[in-house]
Amino acid sequence: MATTNRDESDKDSTASSSITMPESSRRSWMSSTNLSSFSSRRSSISLCNENPYFSNSHKPHKSNQIPWELIRRIRVESGQIKLEHFRLLRRVGGGDIGSVYLCEIRNPVVGLPQCFYAMKVVDREAVEIRKKLQRAEMEKEILGIIDHPFLPTLYAQFEASHYSCLVMEYCPGGDLHAVRQRQPGKRFSISSAKFYAAEILVALEYLHMMGIVYRDLKPENVLVRSDGHIMLSDFDLSFKCDEVVPTLVKSKTTKSITKTPRNSYCAMPIQPVLSCFLSRKTEQNHENQEQNQEIVAEPINARSKSFVGTHEYLAPEVISGQGHGSAVDWWTLGVFLYELIFGTTPFKGENNEKTLVNILKKPLTFPRIAISSSREYEEMVKVQDLICRLLVKNPKKRIGSLQGSVEIKKHEFFKGVNWALIRSIKPPEVPNDLVKMRGVRGVPKLSKKQREEPYQIPQYFDYF
Repeated sequence: MATTNRDESDKDSTASSSITMPESSRRSWMSSTNLSSFSSRRSSISLCNENPYFSNSHKPHKSNQIPWELIRRIRVESGQIKLEHFRLLRRVGGGDIGSVYLCEIRNPVVGLPQCFYAMKVVDREAVEIRKKLQRAEMEKEILGIIDHPFLPTLYAQFEASHYSCLVMEYCPGGDLHAVRQRQPGKRFSISSAKFYAAEILVALEYLHMMGIVYRDLKPENVLVRSDGHIMLSDFDLSFKCDEVVPTLVKSKTTKSITKTPRNSYCAMPIQPVLSCFLSRKTEQNHENQEQNQEIVAEPINARSKSFVGTHEYLAPEVISGQGHGSAVDWWTLGVFLYELIFGTTPFKGENNEKTLVNILKKPLTFPRIAISSSREYEEMVKVQDLICRLLVKNPKKRIGSLQGSVEIKKHEFFKGVNWALIRSIKPPEVPNDLVKMRGVRGVPKLSKKQREEPYQIPQYFDYF
């Protein structure tokens, strides 16, 4: 499933550029997957203003955790975070503009247990020569402003010589591409695919509310945390638009949302006491009007002409070069869901050029797979319908293009998902202790003399 990169100018105002450029390795960041698995990964094609916020960032939903406290102690004692404060254990992944290392605090803090971090290292001189410095700056800016359970937590960022270092949380479960390879038939069950798709939908919803169009969804960029929940990674292909203004809209599906689904785990909200004094007809009308209103925060006016993404996941409007917006993320969600369930992408051709032609012209089809029960058949019908709606070639007619995640969440495939308590849902797979420690096995501890020696930039950075 290898794909090739495309060259582009990293400027959203430019038109689509040349057809091909050399292949690079598939990406997998902040995971403990064996290095051999990276040789077969899909590569990406390419996109900005630096935001100083992340230099002192503090993510509220992670504020009481040990990794934050360790970083805070270093800041208190040393004034600022530096490379010398970390011990690089091994290289665990790499992408188009940098490499990722598993690391830990060099000198353990008394009274606190040691924990692991993922450090992304970008050679600023190298990416500037390749005219991709703006992409690195965009990723730093986005990591500095996001704060969400399904997105990376940036603990610190600093410069070391001509290297830019981003210290983030470490995901020991690998990426979903590697996890899929371990499944029977190399594909996920429908229930597992629903779990991962639901969490990704929530992550994309948050990004769109922040005015960020992701543009690089694929299993390699979805990492598995130690608790089995996901983390969306890799933001160097993303772009930001003007501030998104939330809008109150009325839903078209009146009847379906005024009744509680039989199998839903989410109860309808308790009506206010005031409704007791209304007539039954007036009460029902008031309830319908209240339930039919939705808050939509979708960057529908975002536009870009950059040719970026992974070939098998590119939306038709990206290939055409006529400009694209946030609807590209809903197209990639459809391709992603298809790959999880069927083990391949829907428009894959014998080469990259054939893949692009298929995306533009080939109708969507589904391979036949064994169905074991009537319930599984019903779920398959639902998920195929959702995929069909996501993979509409005209972005204006694609589900989610106007109302974003609000519209997609209402689809029958997600019926019964308790969106408010999605973090409490039991994941299909939780990384075991062996997987968690795979990345650090056999690494010797530093002696007191080694810890006190003057620090120098490690030779590991020569991997670029």
